[in-house]
Amino acid sequence: MKTKILLPAILFVLTLSCTPDASKTDSKQFTTWQHYLGDPERTHYSNLDQINIANVKDLKLAWTYKSGGLEEGRTTQIQTNPMIIDTLLYGVNAAIELFAIHAKTGKEIWKFSPSAKDNSGLGLNRGLSFWASNSSEESRLFFSSGSKLYAVNPAKGTEITSFGTNGYIDLREGLGRDPEKLSVVANTPGAIYGNLLIMGTRVGEGPGSSPGHIRAYNVLTGAIEWTFHTIPQPGEFGYDSWPKEAYKTVGGANSWPGIAVDNERGIAYIPTGSAAFDWYGGDRTGDNLFANSLLALDAKTGERIWHFQMVHHDIWDRDLPAPPNLFDVQRDGKSVPAVAQVTKSGHVFVFNRITGEPLFPIEEKTYPASKLLGEQASKTQPLPTKPAPFARQVLRAEDLYDPNRPAFVDDFVDKDQNIDPPTVLEKFNQITSKGQFIPIDTTGVILYPGADGGAEWGGAALEPYNGVMYVNSNEMAWIVRMTEVSGNDGDTSHAGMSLSKIHCARCHGGELQGLGAIPNLQHLQEKFTPDSIASIIKNGKGAMPGMPNLTENEIRGIANFLSGIEEETDHRVEETDIKVPYAVGGFGRFKDDRGFSVMNPPWGTLNAIDLNSGEYLWTVPLGHEETLNDPKHPVSGVENYGGPVITASGVLFIAATKDQKIRAFNMKTGEQLWEDDLPAGGYATPATYQIDGKQFLVIACGGGKMGTPSGDEYRAYALD
Repeated sequence: MKTKILLPAILFVLTLSCTPDASKTDSKQFTTWQHYLGDPERTHYSNLDQINIANVKDLKLAWTYKSGGLEEGRTTQIQTNPMIIDTLLYGVNAAIELFAIHAKTGKEIWKFSPSAKDNSGLGLNRGLSFWASNSSEESRLFFSSGSKLYAVNPAKGTEITSFGTNGYIDLREGLGRDPEKLSVVANTPGAIYGNLLIMGTRVGEGPGSSPGHIRAYNVLTGAIEWTFHTIPQPGEFGYDSWPKEAYKTVGGANSWPGIAVDNERGIAYIPTGSAAFDWYGGDRTGDNLFANSLLALDAKTGERIWHFQMVHHDIWDRDLPAPPNLFDVQRDGKSVPAVAQVTKSGHVFVFNRITGEPLFPIEEKTYPASKLLGEQASKTQPLPTKPAPFARQVLRAEDLYDPNRPAFVDDFVDKDQNIDPPTVLEKFNQITSKGQFIPIDTTGVILYPGADGGAEWGGAALEPYNGVMYVNSNEMAWIVRMTEVSGNDGDTSHAGMSLSKIHCARCHGGELQGLGAIPNLQHLQEKFTPDSIASIIKNGKGAMPGMPNLTENEIRGIANFLSGIEEETDHRVEETDIKVPYAVGGFGRFKDDRGFSVMNPPWGTLNAIDLNSGEYLWTVPLGHEETLNDPKHPVSGVENYGGPVITASGVLFIAATKDQKIRAFNMKTGEQLWEDDLPAGGYATPATYQIDGKQFLVIACGGGKMGTPSGDEYRAYALD
């Protein structure tokens, strides 16, 4: 397999011997929630069994906590998987403030608002990292806000000033480029190994974005102990999979979803995303290692042990969306240490986590060439033969739910044209729908599953003792269409429009019409001045990261276009630095005029997969669109964001759904056992813990996705 490379055995032997005492945890007891997603292996598993299949129906609300941070008129989210240490629960609110509450009562103990807080793409925080010394006499929480990473005293909620600069470090530093020109944040917590905090980051996805190198920081001082270049530099393995100068200019190939650690063997497992620009790679020919890869690194030194690239030369934004799961499987009567990685395309890749050997065959399949000028798509892509995908792979005409309804026009029709919108079937027949890895063109291609998956950032739960995976999935098709940009022929009269297509359409839609909770930019001049818009573009605001890598003229060109100045006065940008010949011309979910997915339900599923055999145990719809009223689909399934929690008693808990509920399922059968309405969508992974002999289930109800209202409540359940 061309993307799996093993280092000499001597390196692996050294790796096995480097486990420090501080990294030995009680994770195998699975009775606490002192790590993101439950444990360093990211299994989402708890050994608690007080709440079981027989009594889960009796769960009652135990306490609620209004965490604050809401702003009128602003869409916010809370995607935090809270952490419980002893009697305290730690979480983050909608304003990215850290808090501690009593885990039994929900009473607030302290709240921490960062002293160096800025507005550069704060938006989200999915969890925390916790470190304690060997003697447990010293401990600290690591909490990210924007580009800053803080060390916080868990008992007092104060900055530990001996860390970094007065308690924090700037994640933009140490990447080999001018920090002031970089946009780097950390929405997902790092992984602790001994006295190291191993961090991935979120970076921009357009031309000129920041590089996504992996760094390990000293937990006491904040100093960088090692760096792994995900965009290799001269002399490093993988350098020849890029153009020679790419390491100086290309960005992305970052790890934003989280990291798993095998403390016993001293190996960190790190998933990465695509290189930037997401949708066009004419300036980055080659396979682009280590983008879209699962990396196994020596946790002590950062040396590569093995890797596997799931997508060669990604031009579909197929980031690996979630942390991998570490567990054991059975092969020929023997227990094999394994790692599983879910993908946006709905696949599960399973490897021997020591050697990198695939535990199910992987085939390199042939795909067509790109039609875009300068783009050289990879001729092949790897796909596992088992398990079967947990999301449908091709949208066909016969799969359309109601083909004669009008298609959702906002994403696909120029609203100045006085024409009837096409039907779903007519729109479908205008574009290409042939499954995975069809290069995007200027006519339009169906991306199915869509840009958010398939699997999404909530990831999968995995029973560590028997190898059964539980993963929720979205069934939503997206349409992506590229367009040639003006400005490359010397005509800069529409440079602002072209730049907005390149840098804004990825999130705000091809017509800048907004996507879900992401705002509409078409009438921005009604709320902001051109100077205010320029400031937001450069520095970021809310969930939007800044784009300081753009020149002042580029920023001014976009701001003027969004303000309407360019159209009204034929304003010409004197200088532009457009780096690619194509931008996103259309981008969004393929829906009908009611807002429903165009394919037959289910539109969201929950799946149980035995990774010993690669076979499915069950699949059920997850959530319900109550306005559907179709007796053929009594449970429709809905879009969902956030992962499951599984327990030793055989109960799976998950919120995640657009219908704003939390549910419990029988892990053996998939039968729903319990549900409750939430005050806002629970687009986060729950946590479960025990205190004073009582088991609790807690979920952050932040809402804000898929057009649902925002909230600020943490809600805990327990038996009477």
